[in-house]
Order: sequence, then structure tokens, then C-alpha cells
Amino acid sequence: MIGKLQGIVDYIGDGFVILMTGGVGYKVHTPEYLTHKSTVELWIETVVREDSIRLFGFSTLAAQNLFNMLTTVSGVGPKVALAIMGTINTDTLMAAIATGDAKTIATAPGVGKKMAEKIIVELKNKIGGASVTLFAPDAGTSASSALPDLLMALEALGYRRLDIIEMAQKLVNQNPSADVSALVPMALKEISKGK
Repeated sequence: MIGKLQGIVDYIGDGFVILMTGGVGYKVHTPEYLTHKSTVELWIETVVREDSIRLFGFSTLAAQNLFNMLTTVSGVGPKVALAIMGTINTDTLMAAIATGDAKTIATAPGVGKKMAEKIIVELKNKIGGASVTLFAPDAGTSASSALPDLLMALEALGYRRLDIIEMAQKLVNQNPSADVSALVPMALKEISKGK
């Protein structure tokens, strides 16, 4: 069983790369953004089916573990799990599951509201404790409750959730005692800096 591969990205296809390692080119399906001719290390998950053996590669062990958790949800196969992880980064996805944020998960292609809710129901207890620290190591639940309200307020102003979620998480983490009325102006200031 292959656990990890290190090599040079020889070819980039649609959702996969050919990773040259020791003179052998491995086809590795990955949600990672890799560049041609770069040297990379990927944690490998091998999925064996009746008609195929496929390798899935991730830059971190946490991403590989999240992929494995996603594929335990009925209706979420490797293809859908990759689509989710290719759209939403690992920390954001774990936070969305932990806080019940189905709207963020549903932004992934092939994932509707019902599927997003099913992912949350089946994985929330597995991920919940691990991702509370993403919001505020010292403030815990108060910070995590401010994030959905901040996202809703910014979406009402016309911003796309995927464009603002990481910045919003960072603001909530840095300002654990701030409420939404204080966080919205800070978020708008951050957004205007990025333009």
C-alpha cells in the first residue's frame, strides 16, 4: 500500500496529476493546486473498486483524514469528496461542518443543501471538537457563534461566501469578544484592502 509519494509534477490534468517518482509516473487525483515541474510530497489514499485502483493525494495528513471522513457519508464518493475539497479548503470545511454551516458546504459542485446537511449530521461529532480551535483558542463557543452572523451580514451586502469565509474566520478569531456590529466594519475594511 502506498502511503506517501514525493516526486515531480510531470503533467497536470483535470483533477489529477502525473507524479514522477523514481522513474515511474503515478496518476494521482488531488484537490491541491500544484504547478508543473514542482517537487511535491503527497499523502496517498488508495481506493480499490472492482474495476479500478485510484490514488488520491493530499498535501497534509489532516486533508487526507477529512477526505476519508467525507467518503464515509452515504452518497459521498471519492469524486464528490474531491470536488468539495477542491472548492473549500480543509480548515474552512472542518469549521463549516463543526458549526453546521450547510450553505458553505453546498457551494461545492455536485453538493446540494440536503447533501450538505447530511454531511454535517454524519460528521459533526467526529470533527466538532477538533475544529473549535479554528475560531478562537481562548473563546471557544462565543467566537464560533459570531461567525455565522458575520457571514450572513456580509452575504446580505452582496459578497460571496467562498470569497469571504477565510477572512471572516480570521477576524472572529482575532476579535473573540466582538459582536457582529463591530465585526462587519472590520470585515468591510479587510475586503477593501484586498481590492
